[in-house]
Amino acid sequence: MGRLRPAVLAGILVLVPVLAGCTAEGGPSSTGTSASVPATGGTMPDAPSTSAPLETTQSSNKAPVYWIGRTGGNVFLYREFRDVPEQENPVTRALRAMMSEKPLDPDFFTPWQNPDKLATSISGKDVITVDVSSDAFNSNLDADMAARAIQQLIYTATAAAASSGLIDTGQQIRVRILVDGHTDYVAFGKVQLGALMTRAAGLVAPVWIIDPQENAEVAAGSVKITGRSTSPGAKLHWQILQSADGGSKAPFLSGETTAATGQGQAGAFTLALNLPPGDYELRVAQAGSGGEPDRNEDTRSFKVR
Repeated sequence: MGRLRPAVLAGILVLVPVLAGCTAEGGPSSTGTSASVPATGGTMPDAPSTSAPLETTQSSNKAPVYWIGRTGGNVFLYREFRDVPEQENPVTRALRAMMSEKPLDPDFFTPWQNPDKLATSISGKDVITVDVSSDAFNSNLDADMAARAIQQLIYTATAAAASSGLIDTGQQIRVRILVDGHTDYVAFGKVQLGALMTRAAGLVAPVWIIDPQENAEVAAGSVKITGRSTSPGAKLHWQILQSADGGSKAPFLSGETTAATGQGQAGAFTLALNLPPGDYELRVAQAGSGGEPDRNEDTRSFKVR
């Protein structure tokens, strides 16, 4: 689907809210403050108005890590669950993976660099403090991409704390970023740090395939596919392509589904498809209305064995 590649990081100029409220249900909080990074490019006409709901507690040791990707001409955050070492606390592990590893999906990327020092702590069940060394910011970014990188960190830190049960997801979760122990650092030369920050609304991907993850192998038969849309009740078009000899892909199955509207599952969608062994690509997009084309497509390659 041609999302953004790292080589063009500095070329994206889109309005980004840096501070905005979030709740456990993903909506903006009436008590949150917001600010915008000045932009010289276009706005985000199709961006959702909410942030993703905080992750729920899970028993898995996999860490939720957010990456940056592009769809429909806009830049959004996407999440993967990654295997991480257990030497550090869950928040530090997730952030270290975000700063030092590559995404499974080649359409995603991270502008962060592997830091020499990284530590995190949680106070009061609703404040996460991240202290990272300045070498993590050794990338040349414009103001808008720098703001997205900071939100990538905030989303990853809050996701890791929530999924490991370390914070109260009923409260607005705030993050303070220190650099070498100080509060006066300007991240990537563009974003002032030190103040408490929250998840910004409108940055999570409008359509998002959760499972299977990129290049995962699943058993033949009934294959369960899960995902999320930021528009509960919206129609989604999906398509399965099967890889053939020579690298070509042919349509195999297609259909339509509707994102859930129920509390706690708002925006979620699930497909159960009978697939024989083979290599496949899944495509899911928001259905266009009134003859308009589908938009905000996400793709995922996986194997059935």
